[in-house]
Amino acid sequence: MQHVIERIKAGAMWDFHGGIHPAENKDQSSHTPIRNAGLPEALIIPLRQHAGPAGELLVKVGDRVLRGQPLTSWQGGRTVPVHASTSGTITAIAPHTVAHPSGLADPCITLTPDGVDEWCERDARPDFWNLERSELLTRIQQAGIAGLGGAVFPTHSKLDGRGQRTEVLIVNGLECEPYITTDDRLMRDYASDIIEGIRVLRHLLKPKLCLIGIEDNKPEAIAALKGAIGEHDDDIMVRVTPTKYPSGGAKQTIEILTGRQVPKGGRAVDIGIMVLNVATVFAIKRAIVDGEPLLERLVTLTGERFSQPGNVWVRLGTPVRWLLRQFDLNPEPGQRVIMGGPMMGFTLPHAQVPVVKATNCLLAPSQRELPAPGPEQACIRCSACADACPANLLPQELYWYSRAKEYDKSEQLNLFDCIECGACAWVCPSEIPLVQYYKIAKDDIRETRAEAEKAERAKARFEAKQARFEREKAAREARHAQAAANRRQTMTDAAGEDPVAAALARIKAKSQAPTTAGALADGNPDNSAVIAAREARKREAEARRAAKQAQQPPHQEHAAAPEEAEQAGDPKKAAVAAALARAKAKKAAAEQAEATTPLPVPGPQEGAG
Repeated sequence: MQHVIERIKAGAMWDFHGGIHPAENKDQSSHTPIRNAGLPEALIIPLRQHAGPAGELLVKVGDRVLRGQPLTSWQGGRTVPVHASTSGTITAIAPHTVAHPSGLADPCITLTPDGVDEWCERDARPDFWNLERSELLTRIQQAGIAGLGGAVFPTHSKLDGRGQRTEVLIVNGLECEPYITTDDRLMRDYASDIIEGIRVLRHLLKPKLCLIGIEDNKPEAIAALKGAIGEHDDDIMVRVTPTKYPSGGAKQTIEILTGRQVPKGGRAVDIGIMVLNVATVFAIKRAIVDGEPLLERLVTLTGERFSQPGNVWVRLGTPVRWLLRQFDLNPEPGQRVIMGGPMMGFTLPHAQVPVVKATNCLLAPSQRELPAPGPEQACIRCSACADACPANLLPQELYWYSRAKEYDKSEQLNLFDCIECGACAWVCPSEIPLVQYYKIAKDDIRETRAEAEKAERAKARFEAKQARFEREKAAREARHAQAAANRRQTMTDAAGEDPVAAALARIKAKSQAPTTAGALADGNPDNSAVIAAREARKREAEARRAAKQAQQPPHQEHAAAPEEAEQAGDPKKAAVAAALARAKAKKAAAEQAEATTPLPVPGPQEGAG
């Protein structure tokens, strides 16, 4: 890197592959002084205006807030807060359409201004050189600063640099997009503030060299910045580059100014370079030196349908419709309003969306000025897109594979290295919206990866749960085994021997015991004792029956027979004799009852005949 720095100081300049030269159309707005847009009737402030998760709400409906008061929290790695752009009352917290190509809604805070514009307490630190690195990063995060060049990546996270040292700091003032002049006017009118912001970053990053890149179509800004550089700022250099689109892309800026290329899948900090937009540097100065969070930004209002094109300071959350009315938009039938430039911007779904941190331009062109694209035609394989691509890709093949949804082949052709500058679509004679195909392919790939990661996390959770169950089962079994061992030890201590071993010994001894003396010769057991006991029980039962029969009345003459039979020692005969005796007794009783019953006396009519 030291060799590169020496070549830069010697005046070396590089170039990147491809690029185009569209009509600039910057004079419409660049020659008008900066104006203030004022306060609308209501501000619609989206909770998320950066590339990262939104912070948690700190306010509720009905709260009165002051200008600069944070509305969301900033805890977390890539979380930056949003602030109240003025003092007033929170009247709603609900989803609202935001500035995005999808036209979808996102949670927003509706703030009704009270007209007082009362500030909250500010903590200005003009002596920033006394602040530690960590405190500077915290203040930048709390001020809600995200990259204002278009990517809106959290600035504090970018400046942290993965712990790597920054050798070269590049302040990007190239602003190559047609129509947009916010950076140009900012460098003209606030050059000293930008240089002060560079000094803050120089204290934070301690680079060896600071470069300010400007295209040669901004002579007033070049002169203003060179005049603002002090005599002690010998490590700050203004580098003027040829005008070519998209020289303002971060990777292209690095290649032009240093000759270095960012490795595939890497970041500029990996090669010791930090790139920040001039608007971001200006916001850092106001956050640290003045103690003001990011509440407003400079927006270019341009296009033939504006009666008064120019650059205006706009509070974040200002509805676009109010802004268009405020600066005399004369719409034509089917009027388009583009947020951003004609190359990388997008048409708003409606004009009620709010201005956010990424809003650098509102373009209202006429149909003659910027005709709508014609119908898409077949690719003629002219290779003009490949010649214009600044990332040195193969847009034609990326188009085929993206359209066929063969995303694995698209990734092999480095689809994610595409910066979506639109140069390929601008030169395409078939008017194919190439960038739209690439965006869809990228979104599909990200969604597929997110689903795969979600499934992988679910699998990991399931496996962890199963492993936990196995551990718990093993622990239970170990506890049970230990408890059994403890009980066994207790019984052993009480009895003087192992109870389990004693029980096993008894079972073994019983199974090995010899047969009784009365065992038969063939090894079968002698059952004579069991038979004798059975016969004894039978005799006892017969004796009880005999005693019962002896208690019957004397007229039962048959009682002697069973007694005699029983005395004779024949149980079966005794039972038969007893049954016969009972039958005879029953018959005799019936005959006796019949004999004692008187005959009926016939009536008078019965004897008459």
